[in-house]
Amino acid sequence: MGSNLLDKLKKQNYHLRNFNFKLVLYVVILSVIGILMVNSATKNEVETGLLTTTVKQVIGVIGGIIIMLIVATINYRALLRWTPVLYIINIAVLAYLLIFANDVMGAKRWIHVPGLGTIQPSEFTKIVMIMTATVFIMKFKDKISRIGTLLLYMVVVLPPAILVLEEPDLSTTLVILFTVILALFVGGISYKWVLGVLGVMIPLAGAFLILIHQPDQTVLNMIFKDHQMERINGYFFPDEFPDQVRQQRNSVMAIGSGMLTGKGLNTSTYESVKNGSFLSEQQCDFIFAVVGEELGFVGSCVVILLIGLIVFECIRMAGKSRDEEGRLLSSAVGGLFAFQSFVNIGVATQIIPNTGLPLPFVSAGLSSLISSFIMIGIVLNVGLQRKKYDF
Repeated sequence: MGSNLLDKLKKQNYHLRNFNFKLVLYVVILSVIGILMVNSATKNEVETGLLTTTVKQVIGVIGGIIIMLIVATINYRALLRWTPVLYIINIAVLAYLLIFANDVMGAKRWIHVPGLGTIQPSEFTKIVMIMTATVFIMKFKDKISRIGTLLLYMVVVLPPAILVLEEPDLSTTLVILFTVILALFVGGISYKWVLGVLGVMIPLAGAFLILIHQPDQTVLNMIFKDHQMERINGYFFPDEFPDQVRQQRNSVMAIGSGMLTGKGLNTSTYESVKNGSFLSEQQCDFIFAVVGEELGFVGSCVVILLIGLIVFECIRMAGKSRDEEGRLLSSAVGGLFAFQSFVNIGVATQIIPNTGLPLPFVSAGLSSLISSFIMIGIVLNVGLQRKKYDF
């Protein structure tokens, strides 16, 4: 069986010397750190299912590595041919959630799976949208800067984003929009459009800052949900909305208390922010606070460095890709990891308003783990088929 697989890979022009072992190593190390952090963050959890959060995380990492290696052997061009089917399935699943899914804490994001817990389809929407953007840009490569093509692009990418936004899940929507816009930039859109968008976004940002200071925020309420507006107000007016920034302040306190080397793994001291239950969803949205408290500045830098190396390897594979499809896929994956990591760490350090996003390979969550491993598998496959002159 092993020899048959090797023969198959050789026929597809794959070369073992092109396999990015460094990328796999970085991902595995980061995932192991994630298991340790999730285990520490959930030490006091009340077991409600067959498996603990830590066991699920271990299963997710092991299963994710296997899936990653399998995806790495599948020609990404073959995967791209399935994009229309995956796009339709994705739309159907997201619509199903809004219509039939149970409301959990005001959101309809999850499908319950007995024994394993829940699956969050929007995590896999990220993959589908990367593939969709790639296929679209390649199809209209020579017309990508035309207004008609860009309007059509919006018609294609906005429906899934709107469905995710309605769950509601603003943070994942922002990740999706950032990724599809980045794909346009990598795909060669005219710099005039880039400058034009910046010319529009900067005044809009200024208008937003003015509106947020007004007592009547009717315009913003038409765009954002009530809880989202409360979080935005909490960021700009923390003294007036202390409840909205309490989590972030506790997170900053936890990170700061770790000082240089941290309080130690699985710390159980009374002063621990984690053990004092001052953070909610610390195993997911605020996992970086646990990293800072237990591993300190050094451990936090290691986590950030590993994420940076993963992003760098994705970009490096994009540069070595043998075609435009591979370059777009790898660039989009690298950009997604960079943006999502920035948002998660930015929330934990109170740099940006509070919003929920997992830290790739570190936060708890099977959907996030499997989705991330699939994306790395695609990048590995791009690397396996890099330019012939690359050694």
